[in-house]
Amino acid sequence: MIPRYKRKEISEIWESDNKFRIWLKIEILICEALHQKGKISKQSLKNIKKKASFDSSRIDAIEKEVKHDVIAFLTNVAENVGEDSRFIHKGVTSSDIIDTAFSLQLKQSCKIIKTELKDLINNLKLKSLEFKNLPCIGRSHGIFAEPTTFGLKMLAKFCEFERHYKRLINAEKQISICTISGAVGTYANINPYVEKYVAKKLNLSVEDVPTQIIPRDRHAYLFSTLALIASSIENLATEIRHLHRSEVGEVEEFFSKDQKGSSAMPHKKNPVLSENLTGIARVVRSSCIPFMENITLWHERDISHSSVERTLAPDSLVLCDFALNRMKSIIKNLVVNKKMMEKNLRKTNGLYNSQRVMLKLIEKGISREKAYKIVQTLALKSWKVEKNFKELLKKDKNIRSLLNLEEINNLFDLNYFLKNVDFIFKRVLNEK
Repeated sequence: MIPRYKRKEISEIWESDNKFRIWLKIEILICEALHQKGKISKQSLKNIKKKASFDSSRIDAIEKEVKHDVIAFLTNVAENVGEDSRFIHKGVTSSDIIDTAFSLQLKQSCKIIKTELKDLINNLKLKSLEFKNLPCIGRSHGIFAEPTTFGLKMLAKFCEFERHYKRLINAEKQISICTISGAVGTYANINPYVEKYVAKKLNLSVEDVPTQIIPRDRHAYLFSTLALIASSIENLATEIRHLHRSEVGEVEEFFSKDQKGSSAMPHKKNPVLSENLTGIARVVRSSCIPFMENITLWHERDISHSSVERTLAPDSLVLCDFALNRMKSIIKNLVVNKKMMEKNLRKTNGLYNSQRVMLKLIEKGISREKAYKIVQTLALKSWKVEKNFKELLKKDKNIRSLLNLEEINNLFDLNYFLKNVDFIFKRVLNEK
């Protein structure tokens, strides 16, 4: 991943040194378990734990010759350990080390992403409470609909990301798997006790029916969850972008003192962060397909999954972490323009009351079809000639034959639309 879109803490998880540290830790744990089973002497284990080390550049050099990364790693470790290195990697296969290490790298990444996701959720909650009762026009198909509040908009996103947090916890559990079962998963050359010992030390579970690898449906679940998170980031980013538009102007991304919006037009304040997240979401979302395709492997395993995981796994996780961190900052610093929300409500000329008027007419005894036609005719006229909808109602003979002036005025109360906001917030946040 290019430096522009990565953060240090999560990107370091996927660097070679961390991977080799995990490999070495797993190999030593296997040796500890073998010692407990009487397969390695106390002195040999002590020597292995004391001398076992690696050098990433040396491993790379060896791999160029042997064309196998695990063998290159073991060769380098053996150079440091000496004679007792013959006990290292005893009875196991490369995938035992690679897959178990991959599980740990995924877990390390999930821990960071969970933190960022929780921070975003908390910021959405704070924004929802801050603007709980701030009226704004709702839109369907991009067209003025009925009023809502900006707090409800944020609360809906809060709920969306809360669902993702639960999904991520479940996905993390699915990939927290250790496999130390040998060439095709039959434990022919390694005691199952070893796997159980290593799994416990690493806080992992074991696969019920191992083959040579951890089944890739587990990983596909995680990366599908990341794709869902990315899609919701794009959903929120798109909402901000639309509300940021010049003709809407209800919210803005924070614009710092020395920030520039355009190389040509000094007046521009563009929603570049949200636009950037829209693009990142496309990349993260697209990666879930190769992970699903990784599920299909030949027999007990093949290597077709490997290149996908070496490239897309780090990139997807690093990008998802970056996107969550950026969205958290956008929400935290979001500029909310209350005056423009009020102005856009007025811009409707009261048309958001059309359903209330229609329902009132139906209450008076006329059919829904007739009521709809009467209201629609006046509503379209109001929009076309930019006349106040309420005033047109007062002047219409069909309306006046059914409603008096007081009844018409009572239909144009903004608070009517917001009367259940408290109910929704209490239901979501379990407020008493």
